[in-house]
Amino acid sequence: MNSALMLRRFICVNASATLSSVAPSPRKKPLIFLGSPQVSVTVLEALFDASSAPNSSFEVAGIVTQPPARRDRGRKVLPSPVAQYALEKGLPSDLIFSPEKAGDEAFLSTLRDLQPELCVTAAYGNILPTKFLNIPVHGTVNIHPSLLPLYRGAAPVQRALQDGVEETGVSLAFTVRKLDAGAVIASKSFQVDDQIKAPELLSLLFSEGSKLLIRELPSIFDGSAKVKAVPQDDSKATLAPKIAPDEAWLSFDQEAFILHNKVRAFAGWPGTRAKVLVLDDKSGQQNELELKIITTRICQSTEVLNGEQDYATFKKGSLVFPCGGGTALEVLEVQLPGKKAINATAFWNGLRGQKLKKL
Repeated sequence: MNSALMLRRFICVNASATLSSVAPSPRKKPLIFLGSPQVSVTVLEALFDASSAPNSSFEVAGIVTQPPARRDRGRKVLPSPVAQYALEKGLPSDLIFSPEKAGDEAFLSTLRDLQPELCVTAAYGNILPTKFLNIPVHGTVNIHPSLLPLYRGAAPVQRALQDGVEETGVSLAFTVRKLDAGAVIASKSFQVDDQIKAPELLSLLFSEGSKLLIRELPSIFDGSAKVKAVPQDDSKATLAPKIAPDEAWLSFDQEAFILHNKVRAFAGWPGTRAKVLVLDDKSGQQNELELKIITTRICQSTEVLNGEQDYATFKKGSLVFPCGGGTALEVLEVQLPGKKAINATAFWNGLRGQKLKKL
């Protein structure tokens, strides 16, 4: 056999072996993320990071979020924090969807075209109809910041803090038509510090929830999550209804622990407020003030209650308000309308000897 023929055969055999040894890279599974506020960004960030790993089996194929709205003091129309983050990460704008309702037919048609294998929700803020839930191959899973079936609804962290719970957590559950009632894939519990406020607790729970999600994604994609997911016991369910703005008002007739828990629960939005009367004994003038109560703690001392029950006193950096049941609330930080938040010492010094009466 001449050398030219042998060379041609060698090249053909080796080329064939090389081609057969290189398997085509599998198509990554399309995942759609639904979320809107800043706490949702933590979850989206974890998904982007996991999808960029060399062995990742999925990609973030699209984002669904609330429509642009007026935000901040400038009241400019801005995209949601999730949309803004996705744009910064380089996701094409035509893959960021903001339907008024998740049941809009035009939106659902586009979603079907993306052929998602999984949808993930984290504080999206819209009800998902059956037509939506039927689209993703492996369903929709939700990160819910409570230990389901406790605190189903729009404000689980706020209502848990308002109730003064000592333990809460985060759940990863399948989404069904009934509110937050799907089988739970995984959960993690936490002890609740008696000074933590809702924004900090929300951030913690969604951060931990994103870790649960990334850990469980393989089982969700291979179908084993549906087998191991634990159905919720509806008889143990409690509700966490949306907060109304008029819930922000504090009444010092209630016990201090109730007020303290409310301040923690409603921190951020809608906040908590109290009306007080500033009295000047020298001039006889009276001035009603609306105070936003920022930070509090329950007073452990009873000696501050020996004085007049209708007036606040000042003790060791705190405004001390007598409350119902012989209790007292220490207010550490306040804010006047249109002003910056200040500590109790600065506020008390600004009174210049005037009295502060509860209303």
